[in-house]
Amino acid sequence: MLILTRRTGETVMIGNEVTLTVLGVKGNQVRIGINAPKSVPVHREEIYERIKRELAGDVNGNVNGNVQDEPAATAKKPEFAR
Repeated sequence: MLILTRRTGETVMIGNEVTLTVLGVKGNQVRIGINAPKSVPVHREEIYERIKRELAGDVNGNVNGNVQDEPAATAKKPEFAR
């Protein structure tokens, strides 16, 4: 794992097309902005894990196949400019 120190407003380049910018720090939370091509999926880890479960056919971790919709999974996601 690469560990970097950045201040608010500073950026990290990932490859040639992805940038990660520190937008702010408040307490133990860090706000980051990510610019990436539309072809590069960007997700929070918990969303990524849910997507993996859904692709495996298991939305709620239920091995019996009784899948119930989760409000967060069915809510319309906001569109962000890239």
